[in-house]
Amino acid sequence: MVRRKYAGFWLRFFAWILDGFILFIPFVILISLLPFVPPLIYIWLYYAYMESSEYQATLGKMLLGLKVTDLKGRRISFLRATGRHFGKILSGLILGIGFFMIAFTKKKQGLHDIITECLVLKV
Repeated sequence: MVRRKYAGFWLRFFAWILDGFILFIPFVILISLLPFVPPLIYIWLYYAYMESSEYQATLGKMLLGLKVTDLKGRRISFLRATGRHFGKILSGLILGIGFFMIAFTKKKQGLHDIITECLVLKV
């Protein structure tokens, strides 16, 4: 049996910070070139595409050796990645409790991970 190493709160938080730094300039350029497209569209497409791609991770997650999977460790679909991304809104709306759950759940899942049946693994 393969033992999984779940990514905890701080590791995932730092991956998110890295994504912010890495994407700041490209997003500013995109917003300048296509000002009629809401920035939230770019953010959604980035997260959903990257986490459902063969990489199974955003650039920040890749740098820290993380990947997003389903509960069986398989790659997730773009639809599931989309649900996970928008589920983060719910995780944040309840005073961030949905994110803080990562520190206290057995599989280090936030509310958005539980809803979409996803894991973030350290590989």
